[in-house]
Amino acid sequence: MRRPTVWTLLIVANVLCYCVLSLYRPGIAAQPNGPARIANPIEQRAEMISELRQISELLKEQNELLRSGKLRVVIEQDART
Repeated sequence: MRRPTVWTLLIVANVLCYCVLSLYRPGIAAQPNGPARIANPIEQRAEMISELRQISELLKEQNELLRSGKLRVVIEQDART
């Protein structure tokens, strides 16, 4: 009597797995809304170089101010502390 119960449970489990897997549709999940955009490493490098040049120019300006002595720093204590 044990054998038919095992086979019945095995068949029911297979039918359940089939039903679950039959609902899977790979075409529905995560449809892209626009053209696929792949990162272009050449454009990324050019952008990084441009930003680094801007940072370099800002640092040069800051260093000129510090060396000229025209920079004045005023420190005030906050009244709340």
